[in-house]
Amino acid sequence: MPRPPDQAKRRDLIDRVRAYMVRHGLADLSLRPLARALGTSDRMLLYYFGSKERMVAEALALDERRPLLRARSLLGPAGSVQDPAGLRRFMEETWEQFSAPGLRAALPLYLEIMTVGLRHPDRYGPVMRDVLSEWTGLLTSAFRDLGMTEDRARTEATVLVDATFGLLVASLAVDDRGRADAAFHALLDRLEPGWHVS
Repeated sequence: MPRPPDQAKRRDLIDRVRAYMVRHGLADLSLRPLARALGTSDRMLLYYFGSKERMVAEALALDERRPLLRARSLLGPAGSVQDPAGLRRFMEETWEQFSAPGLRAALPLYLEIMTVGLRHPDRYGPVMRDVLSEWTGLLTSAFRDLGMTEDRARTEATVLVDATFGLLVASLAVDDRGRADAAFHALLDRLEPGWHVS
């Protein structure tokens, strides 16, 4: 009977795979050079992850989990989001998390994954789709808790998530984080009045 994978080693590998991808991108990612850089073999990477696509998805999910886990704790039943002002504060805190150096450095990789996912949906399409879907679902629940109908809550969440991700991506293209910050706060100024349910 084969020995089960060492979970501590697997976690260490996925951390190092993510760091490698942030530095080198996805376009030329090949298992052999990656394995050499990590001091292991391509067979060992396949043993731990099954496929290159799964390894990439897990490396990205590892990064995404940090802000998502914090978001769940803030938006949960005992969370601090109980009114539109609280939801705005939550979004401002989340925006700041995505501005942290570690996550900001990974944003070009997310943009690359989005593009590759559109060209090759069978390989990487689910990665960004899942990220957007989780954030949209989380915010839909928060808007529902404010008293909105399911349809309205999903629409508000979609606008907020898609616009926020768009601003994050655009800030890379123009290399002007200050402009993106101003646009994000202007977005909240326009949206927040509509979050009040009478």
